[in-house]
Amino acid sequence: MATYNTLQDRIRVAKELLERVEKICKRQGREVEGRAKLCCKLRAELKFLQKVEAGKVVIKESHLQSTNLTHLRAIVESAENLENVVSVLHVFAYEGPDGQKQTLVVDVVANGGHTWVKAIGRKAEALHNIWQGRGQYGDKSVIRQAEDFLEASRQQPVQYSNPHIIFAFYNGVSSPMADKLKEMGISVRGDIVAVNTIIEGGEEEEDEDCEDKHGCVEEDQEGENEALVEEEEEDDDDDDDDSDDTDLMHTRVDRDTIVASLAFPTEVKVDVCNRVNLDITTLITYVSSLSHGNCHFTFKEVVLTEQAAQERQEKVLPRLEEFMKGKELFACHSAVEDFRVILDTLGGPGEKSRAEELLARLKVVPDQPSERTQRLVMSSKVNRRSLMIFGTGDTLRAITMTANSGFIRAAANQGVRYSVFIHQPRALTEGKEWRASPI
Repeated sequence: MATYNTLQDRIRVAKELLERVEKICKRQGREVEGRAKLCCKLRAELKFLQKVEAGKVVIKESHLQSTNLTHLRAIVESAENLENVVSVLHVFAYEGPDGQKQTLVVDVVANGGHTWVKAIGRKAEALHNIWQGRGQYGDKSVIRQAEDFLEASRQQPVQYSNPHIIFAFYNGVSSPMADKLKEMGISVRGDIVAVNTIIEGGEEEEDEDCEDKHGCVEEDQEGENEALVEEEEEDDDDDDDDSDDTDLMHTRVDRDTIVASLAFPTEVKVDVCNRVNLDITTLITYVSSLSHGNCHFTFKEVVLTEQAAQERQEKVLPRLEEFMKGKELFACHSAVEDFRVILDTLGGPGEKSRAEELLARLKVVPDQPSERTQRLVMSSKVNRRSLMIFGTGDTLRAITMTANSGFIRAAANQGVRYSVFIHQPRALTEGKEWRASPI
């Protein structure tokens, strides 16, 4: 009966988590990258539990207590507690200390990319026991994973700031481990529990000086950050130790003594980048007649008609103005020169007038592509003009405003990610309004 009740509870939790994932997307007002992957994992878990319910699979009750749901539930709860969730189960590529390419799965990416969360569902006892050297061969420690997160975050800056890392413990973390993570610059979320030193034949006393060992977290075959199935507790009598013939000492987690209970940070401080680099697509969009109310037309050109429809549905200029407000504006020589050529060829009187007003607000700088930009291989999406524009923004440590998402993807495929603000494109249309059909 106990096993049946546990099984029913697990099935209920799996179904509930699937519903909660959908609510997260609705709260964000957009699709969250990785949602389908997370839902797929939850459905696989639910399918397995239903097979157990149907008698097709026989497992122990202890296994029901430690299914993959422990970790998946932690991911969902983490996403629910943070704002502006960008993705879940996101894979980041980075270069390890040995120069080898590595990948890291971040359970939740929030605050527009400025926050990375690792959700940990294993019990504090299991983590701390392995931290004491009682893990299996090949286990990777929480501290080692923290080092991986720090290294990956240094190589994946968001608006020229390294992402803030949070390790969220949903079944507690020992005080020494929490202290070590904080020293490394990682925020800890969850219950921090006490650790006692046990002296066989002696009295218990508080462990004040824990050795710098590594609490361990297993990784699954796909390289994810958390063991999805906990192992049963092992008997401590068989554990090895480094002591001599004197009293044997080891530490034990005291789950009943909570030292602190830390919630997610209510506000993550972000160093806001105050420099903006305008791509040629942004210069055109900003002065376009479409962006200034003249979008109620059906043009001879299909692409212009589509842009007009997009503008009627969502005005682009307010977004540009809001992002540019109070920031230092730049444009490189190549962008400005090519913009003027296009303007002279296609621009109408109003568009040309607005262009002069905009250019007067900008600081035009020489082309100065960054070193990593110069390493990009040219292709249909990676041309010289884009290299000059985005590379100069990179050198200036500015956010490049652009509608050129093709270049962004192509550069990312070559391992170069730029700090960008992407918007919808608008073409110069004033000179073509005379032959368009008013709506």
